[in-house]
Amino acid sequence: MQDSPPACPLVVGVDVGGTKTHLRARAGDAVVADHVRASAGWRPHDPAAAARWLAAVVHEALPPGAHPAAFAVGAHACETPRQCAEIRTALHDLLGVPARVVGDAELLVPAAGLDKGVGLVAGTGSVAVGRLPDGGPVQVGGWGAVLGDEGGAAGLVREAARAVWAAHDRGEEPDALARALVAAFDVPEIPALGAALEGVSDVSAEWGRRAPAVFAAAAEGSPLAHAVIARAGADLAALVVRLAARGVAVDDVVVAGGTVLGQPALYEAFTAALAQALSGARPRRLTGPPVEGAVALARSLL
Repeated sequence: MQDSPPACPLVVGVDVGGTKTHLRARAGDAVVADHVRASAGWRPHDPAAAARWLAAVVHEALPPGAHPAAFAVGAHACETPRQCAEIRTALHDLLGVPARVVGDAELLVPAAGLDKGVGLVAGTGSVAVGRLPDGGPVQVGGWGAVLGDEGGAAGLVREAARAVWAAHDRGEEPDALARALVAAFDVPEIPALGAALEGVSDVSAEWGRRAPAVFAAAAEGSPLAHAVIARAGADLAALVVRLAARGVAVDDVVVAGGTVLGQPALYEAFTAALAQALSGARPRRLTGPPVEGAVALARSLL
């Protein structure tokens, strides 16, 4: 009688985003679980609470009796190696299996099937990550909508407002970008934009959701909007340049995020600026879900 082949180990990857969390479990090539839920309750600055939250997601997603052989997480707002290591330790104590925790942008390179490169995200915010030759992680950008996140949706709106105010101070007539922002924030005139921007309860989300107004103004021919978008593309390219200056391999740049991938004008501005700054860097759109990067990292632990 012939022995049955050994079962493939179950590996689990999780992509914890700012809004939603995606878990995917694979045994070999077979998908055992594919589960999406809200990220409400995710507390990355409390390692024990974060580990309990992740363990609960695993238990609710996997079939009864299934247990992972390895587990990897790409986590929103997990911003330093120390923070990720603390969550990993707490997670290992709960699940008792090899585990790895990285920032969510670090999922992009393995999700694209690459061993090294840059992961660049421009959604509501923006950040770029890579690894040094010794394996040490490097992150640049991602400083939030008030001070940074250039090239993300919220940063675009902030810079668009600045451009509109500068034009107003020069005595210029309001152009399509000024009209679009006034309408987007439902204020009667340009001077009221300042209070409207400052008065929102969630700066990143509330500024970010007005970003389509910038691209609509550009489509109407606004020189101000075109300049804001070109600068945003250059700022995203500058993140890659900073990584290169620190010794990160930048031959491949995997790009994700609803703003840069959903707005051709921004993606083209980014790729043009990158080609000028780093001619050897190859940008590529991420076409699959980032959670596959977490699955690949989990598989690498076995």
